[in-house]
Amino acid sequence: MNEEQEKAMENGTSITRSGDSLDKRLTEGEDSTTITTRQGHPVKYNQNIRTVGNRGPATLENYHFIEKISHFDRERIPECVVHARGAGAHGYFEAYGKAGDEPVSKYTRAKVFQKAGKKTPVFVRFSTVNHGGHSPETLRDPRGFAVKFYTEDGNWDLVGNNLKIFFIRDAMKFPDVVHAFRPDPVTNIQDGERIFDFCTNSPESIHMITFLFSPWGIPANYRQMQGSGVNTYKWINDKGEAVLVKYHWEPKQGIKNLTQKEAEEIQGKNFNHATQDLYEAIERGDYPEWELYVQIMSDDDHPELDFDPLDDTKIWPQEQFPWLPVGRMVLNKNPENYFAEVEQAAFGTGVLVDGLDFSDDKMLQGRTFAYSDTQRYRVGANYLQLPINAPKKHVATNQRDGQMAYYVDMAPGTNPHVNYEPSSLGGLNESTSSSQDYTPHVEGKLIHESVERTNDFKQAGETYRAFSDFERDELINNLVNTLSSCQPHIQKRAVELFTKCDEDYGQRVAEGLKKHANQMNHHGPAGASETKEAVQEAEHNGHETDSY
Repeated sequence: MNEEQEKAMENGTSITRSGDSLDKRLTEGEDSTTITTRQGHPVKYNQNIRTVGNRGPATLENYHFIEKISHFDRERIPECVVHARGAGAHGYFEAYGKAGDEPVSKYTRAKVFQKAGKKTPVFVRFSTVNHGGHSPETLRDPRGFAVKFYTEDGNWDLVGNNLKIFFIRDAMKFPDVVHAFRPDPVTNIQDGERIFDFCTNSPESIHMITFLFSPWGIPANYRQMQGSGVNTYKWINDKGEAVLVKYHWEPKQGIKNLTQKEAEEIQGKNFNHATQDLYEAIERGDYPEWELYVQIMSDDDHPELDFDPLDDTKIWPQEQFPWLPVGRMVLNKNPENYFAEVEQAAFGTGVLVDGLDFSDDKMLQGRTFAYSDTQRYRVGANYLQLPINAPKKHVATNQRDGQMAYYVDMAPGTNPHVNYEPSSLGGLNESTSSSQDYTPHVEGKLIHESVERTNDFKQAGETYRAFSDFERDELINNLVNTLSSCQPHIQKRAVELFTKCDEDYGQRVAEGLKKHANQMNHHGPAGASETKEAVQEAEHNGHETDSY
């Protein structure tokens, strides 16, 4: 470009090149801080709409106003069905090059893990699961822990929760568990009776309930929270050999949870406490860090175990399947815009790279469809063109059009007329690989059945006995407070299931419910007197006023 062309560009008169949203050309009366429309028009009047006289009426050709207000009307995209309330941050993952003491290449050929010291950019989104976008972050709820790795082979999403298990083991029941935990469709109030009606009729959920109603159900913040892939995946090596694998994130900051009372005290002062804690820690340079561990198991049925290793309501015992460190993650940059990065970040359990694969885990396979389908509905068919979701590497596809397609995934030098494959007219071609394909053998009848080794109560009992006295006390108190509003047959069923986990567990819940019922009979509904006093105080402190 010559000097004359550069000067023309600066003056906004160049038509020799195409522009983009970062184009620096300015027009007369405009500088770098001048507000414009999305069409690039400098805005002279941003305080008043155009009217006939200063009192109106307005005219239809208020282009700037109509563009401004119509965009405002569409500023919100549909809220996530689950994981609506979230916070996020950027950082990097650093590989150790090993799985424990062995070269990681023994188990997987995924490049992200191979070389010690290799750093891969990541974006992490933390969230609550069942509550709305502006709900308090102190509510009892699992926490989402989703990591997007921008690897050289494309994106890898490791989507999980803070707890290592889930309520159900079959994806068929996923809409039901979410419905049960979400507000009543009539009253729009979250109801403990609905929760325990579902869970007492789904015994596999009792292990998760044991964690959720203990202090583990309310992490103190996102920095001091564990993460887990929850589902079972596979690792594939260069020979095409597979092993089963589970992922675990352990915070270097330590683990901290809240009691119900502590959570309520925080909620009374700050319902954004976890988001604020994460943001401020990164701003002051106190970068949170997690170590990534994997558990590895041979790829077979493991009949020696009393549970199915693909069952996501179960924990793999650490003494049998050691945690092997494979890398660490550091979060060192806050988002520049919450909506563009955190709200529009889209994750999917099916987003895997070479060397990683799916297991036959029925929840994982159901989630793999559901997550990406949700993003197409919520953000749009071209959600992967958004900067936060786009891979940081070459992309070339034959996918075209759809709402909000703002560029074409074409490769340089290819024929723009060809959006299909195969073609002999200069289109895209398939990739090649020197690694052995993984070809698992699958055989069996198509049936609708649960796994054989359900064993719904053993691990829940072990978890209960592993809790400290303080954690058990908190668990019983929280369960009794919620179950006390349930119908007697639900309470009875819950006590039966807890007793199957551990006799003391069930007995303490039963005694707590009996004590609560006696208090109700003698003193009326718990909290009624306190509520009446609060109403009286409000009436006393309030003030009368005329209508307006």
